[in-house]
Amino acid sequence: MAVAYHDYYETLGVPRDASAEDIRRAYRTLARRYHPDVNKEPEAEDRFKEISEAYEVLRDEEKRSRYDRLGANWRTGDDVSQAGGFDGAPRQAANGFRDIRVDFGGGDFSDFFEELFGTADRRGARGAGRAGARGFSLRGSDHEAVLELTLEEAARGGKRRISLGDGRDFEVEIPRGVRDGQRIRLAGQGEAGAGGGPPGDLFLRIRLKPDPRFAVKGRDLYVDLPVAPWEAALGAEVPVPTLEGTARLKVPPGSSSGRRLRLRGQGLPAADGRAGDLYATVAIHVPSKLTRAERQAFEKLAEVSKFDPRKGR
Repeated sequence: MAVAYHDYYETLGVPRDASAEDIRRAYRTLARRYHPDVNKEPEAEDRFKEISEAYEVLRDEEKRSRYDRLGANWRTGDDVSQAGGFDGAPRQAANGFRDIRVDFGGGDFSDFFEELFGTADRRGARGAGRAGARGFSLRGSDHEAVLELTLEEAARGGKRRISLGDGRDFEVEIPRGVRDGQRIRLAGQGEAGAGGGPPGDLFLRIRLKPDPRFAVKGRDLYVDLPVAPWEAALGAEVPVPTLEGTARLKVPPGSSSGRRLRLRGQGLPAADGRAGDLYATVAIHVPSKLTRAERQAFEKLAEVSKFDPRKGR
């Protein structure tokens, strides 16, 4: 019996220029969702047949090329059940699913299901080609959630209690110096497995909250350091914010705006105990309103100073 034509790209949900890996990934995702031993919805069986047919064609370069050129007529009148890669006509499997037996490139069918579903009973796997993969235990899917931390929390590490949308609470150990984008694995806290299979894992992806004081580049922190004109000219010791509070930083005499000063080891720590640095960038600020004495002092400075900041530009 000929199988009705479908848009194979649409069936797998991939664009027409999808790579072989994109096609394989899409098939694996859909097969896990619609395999009749996993999904008991009435339409799952037909959906799985469509997915398998589309994958069988698009994974084969020659078949895909013919399909791209000829569309619905790519088989040139041949019954798809007799085309290369299909072993016999559709038939009734032991689980009541009329399946199409697909050639998986000469590999052991059990190997395919083990790769697709994660775990397999080897004896059940070898019968799966004729019994619709009975005897398989399926590992649950991994889940991912975002865990937002302040820079101080990321630097300190320690225990943190989190609540998920499904009502579960966890106490999580945050590694000291955790990085933005790093994932923390909670084994066995993902989706429950099927058929006695193990549960998946829960991954917490770290997201560092923006901090109004610091810019972060790797392990280093960057902060603006406002100084008064006389502090920049004469030198001074001024406070600078750090993750642990404040520190005192010496501004050398004659510092101009943009000069970068470094505090070693005041950045974000790493797991091995080493830490990045904190860089403070000098920014000279002037009073928005001058007192009478300040104005007189600046006027006197203007009279006696020969400094021209634009000279040589």
